[in-house]
Amino acid sequence: MNLGDLVRGDAPLLIDVPHAGTYVPAHLVERLTPAARAMPDTDWHVQKLFAFARDAGVTLFVATHSRYVVDLNRDPLGAALYPGADNTELCPTRTFANDPIYLDGCGPDAREIAARRSEYFEPYHAQLAAEIARIRARHGYAILLDGHSIRSEVPRFFAGRLPDLNLGTVDGASCSPSLQGAADMVLASASGFTTVVNGRFKGGYVTRHYGDPARDHHALQLETAQACYMDENPPYEWDAGRAAPLIDVLRQLVAALLTWRKN
Repeated sequence: MNLGDLVRGDAPLLIDVPHAGTYVPAHLVERLTPAARAMPDTDWHVQKLFAFARDAGVTLFVATHSRYVVDLNRDPLGAALYPGADNTELCPTRTFANDPIYLDGCGPDAREIAARRSEYFEPYHAQLAAEIARIRARHGYAILLDGHSIRSEVPRFFAGRLPDLNLGTVDGASCSPSLQGAADMVLASASGFTTVVNGRFKGGYVTRHYGDPARDHHALQLETAQACYMDENPPYEWDAGRAAPLIDVLRQLVAALLTWRKN
């Protein structure tokens, strides 16, 4: 089963996009509400934002399945990313707008959640871990950039409008301080964009699980406000004019990550 589209490169950087997938098996689609079938919580077009990175030898790994099947960026045992806040589950039951994802009585029980974890979550992460190990073996270190996007206003998770570019390093625990500084310098100097480091989004399971600077595994998450590059309303269309300045910033970010060397 293809759980992610992989383009392998030779650079020390891997860009992972775990929430861009829209595929849902037919037997699950029939259990979803009309609101959920539109896949409103997809990280739309994030793979397009980073398509340029292939030419720089960056490895790209993009999930094919929807986060409604299983959320690849949540703890597989159900630990909350942000204790005390409203957290989504490994197998979400509500959309970001708080609409039900499943028709009445059709949500997954514990047994089904465990089965989805085994069928979808674990193979995806096994492949991701293998790519990180391959990169580290080649270069002596590996950098993982976890690419995400979200509507600029989601009252369920944060008040007001989200900054455009949200860099997360689990409060500095998931990567070298100098690597965080290099990424922050690029984003903070990006004209026309608002930025924050370790704000509302500090990094999800991917960043927390794979970021281990002591082992030369460095992970960062970038959460981008979708208003920067697309129409946030259905049918969620890509806006090339809006996306172009953002892609220029992402090019600079990728260049900074590629030229970074451990002190």
